[in-house]
Amino acid sequence: MSIRIKEVQSKHDLEVFIKFPMNLYKENKYYVPPFINEEKETLDVSKNPVFKDAEARYFLAEKDNKIVGRIAAIINWQEVKGQGKNKMRFGWFDVIDDIEVTKALLSKVEEIAKENNLDYMEGPVGFSNLEKAGMLTMGFEKLATMVGLYNYAYYPQHLESLGFEMANEWVEYELPAPTILPEKVVKFNKIIRERYKLKELKFKKTSEIISYVDEMFDLLDKTYSELDTYVPIADYQIDYYKKKYIPFINPDFVNCVVDEEGKMIAFAITMPSYSQAMQKAKGKIFPFGWWHLMKASKNNDSAQFYLIGIDPKFQGKGVTALIFSAMFDTFRNNNIKFLETNPELADNENVQALWKPYDPVNHKRRKTFKKAIK
Repeated sequence: MSIRIKEVQSKHDLEVFIKFPMNLYKENKYYVPPFINEEKETLDVSKNPVFKDAEARYFLAEKDNKIVGRIAAIINWQEVKGQGKNKMRFGWFDVIDDIEVTKALLSKVEEIAKENNLDYMEGPVGFSNLEKAGMLTMGFEKLATMVGLYNYAYYPQHLESLGFEMANEWVEYELPAPTILPEKVVKFNKIIRERYKLKELKFKKTSEIISYVDEMFDLLDKTYSELDTYVPIADYQIDYYKKKYIPFINPDFVNCVVDEEGKMIAFAITMPSYSQAMQKAKGKIFPFGWWHLMKASKNNDSAQFYLIGIDPKFQGKGVTALIFSAMFDTFRNNNIKFLETNPELADNENVQALWKPYDPVNHKRRKTFKKAIK
């Protein structure tokens, strides 16, 4: 039977597109499904402001009258025109173990790249840096997180067989939450705090965080702007993410460091692990998804890191240890025993230095893959 690639044209098609991986991983205990309505909003050109600078087309692969794969072909024009990177992005890539299906899906993306005179294609990535990226290459038998893609082991094998090569690599770590901070860390933190006249900020209410969000995004720009993968975050995107995610952040898990003038120089956002709660919710907030999330937020022994930003002027000066100490109090007060980092670029040693004193175990790796357009 031949493989047919059809473009998503209707609400029904989009629903099929979103739900395909939920069927593909139905029997997989490590996959964590996203919320269906959130995915719809992300992919909707009328609701997601990223489409002011980007465009996307979504495709489904059909074989033997069954949906066997999906892919999104994405062009971020801010990246292409503003940064001079003639890159065709692809994401939302899921497929059965049939390399011909993978080839057909990627050929469609390559076709669109040629139409737009782009030089190479890379994925899996999202529209911007604030979305999931990187295909899992190690850690297939580890529970996925909200911020990491999950895929079967044959995914990277397919891409490598089709001539794709690594573009970027991320690493993730798991570590036990320390019950006591080492004495040398406590002394070092005191020295750093006094030397640079720094102090920690703690929040009691989510509303208290709002006034600091713009500073957080500014720090993200400063922290990651030198990385090859980074695309600047537009103001309208900040407003969008502020409304979408801040109301769900637990203020206990937001830690910030400011200088003597009250300017933020570092922050970290962690959250209780919602992975198991999202598995139970099965992609739906209602009728019971919210209940599983609420239980996970109040009764959880695991936490996951989501965002961290450190002013480059303070990188390598011990501020990372100061941030971790602030988080330590949060974990201790919330009975957190296990920690998992977010994906960090393999060559980003400044961020990885944060975990070194606490015996981290590299339990996951992921890569994006690229291929020149001929």
